[in-house]
Amino acid sequence: MLKRRLVLPMCAIALLLTSCTTSSADAPVVAPARLDSVRADLAELIGSGAVGAVATITDNGATAVVTAGVTDLVEGAPIPDDRAQHVRVGSITKTFTAAIVLQLVEEGLVVLDAPVERYLPGLLRGDGVDANAITVRQLLGHRSGLPLPRTFELTEHQAAVLGRTFTPEEEMTFILGLPAEFAPGARFQYNNTNYLVAGMLIEAVTGRSYSAELTDRIIAPLGLSHTYLPTTGETGLRSPHLSGYTTVDGNVVDETLMEPSLPWTSGALVSTGADLNRFYLALVSGQVVPPAQLRHMLDGVDMGEGNGMSYGLGIGYTQLPCGTRFIGHTGNVRGFGAIAGATTTGRAFTYSYTGTPTTTTMSTWLTSGLCG
Repeated sequence: MLKRRLVLPMCAIALLLTSCTTSSADAPVVAPARLDSVRADLAELIGSGAVGAVATITDNGATAVVTAGVTDLVEGAPIPDDRAQHVRVGSITKTFTAAIVLQLVEEGLVVLDAPVERYLPGLLRGDGVDANAITVRQLLGHRSGLPLPRTFELTEHQAAVLGRTFTPEEEMTFILGLPAEFAPGARFQYNNTNYLVAGMLIEAVTGRSYSAELTDRIIAPLGLSHTYLPTTGETGLRSPHLSGYTTVDGNVVDETLMEPSLPWTSGALVSTGADLNRFYLALVSGQVVPPAQLRHMLDGVDMGEGNGMSYGLGIGYTQLPCGTRFIGHTGNVRGFGAIAGATTTGRAFTYSYTGTPTTTTMSTWLTSGLCG
């Protein structure tokens, strides 16, 4: 099968701590005022209940890392700013999944406006589910109307503690026992079910595992050495990492362990700020999917949250006060939260945090990370 290979010029996108200049005196830096603004964001997060927070800011060849809080509550060590920390990034996984599907569209193996039934015959059967009416585009754009997994027998953390694992087929059997939310295409409704199906579609079309496609198509070509999809049963995080916490009945509980087979292609990815900045910079510059497919990804609808954020195919976007456009995604799983994205002007940022803060002001973070 034809694979899309990413060929990156040495100076195509500015990434980690150095640029392609040879003089350290000429090397670009992130503006101190922006770093001060980001530090204030992280301090507010910690003050409102987060345990740890990391911001990674990339600006045309310079990358800076700002941290606050601690890696875990047992040792209480401050988070280092010179060593990438693995964190769970939740639904940011969806951008990776959508990008793979769009690569398959480019290769002629998937048609965006074809019914999902063509690729997964017999899967989408349930109360009010019209399998022939749900298209791949509707799936990626959260407009399929498929049932929401409102309840499940276990959380990802409970499954990890009990040693329970799940196949996508088992999850879909449960989900499709619930009624459809609406007719395909009728409206937008964010729904993890869509991206479980998208993962199954990728495997059906390619004949390979999602993890293999993810590695060969995105992780390896972009050199995302700290990004991985944990295998079924791999409930811990690889070192170094932050520990994840939630507040339950007023008590802070360690929920770092997670069974990845539950969120799978909708939210199980693990990464770092530097890797996510690299990925989104490559994406917005047309190096992950070609410009024609990127236009599909950025052709979306207002999410209806009152903040101007629209959602295309696996990605959100909005215009910022400084005139630039943010293109990225948020992610939340138990114990961890994140937002990552980039602009077409060479800026990228990732905020990740642990704990359950009462203040998560996304609009402020976007302005601090990408404007100024």
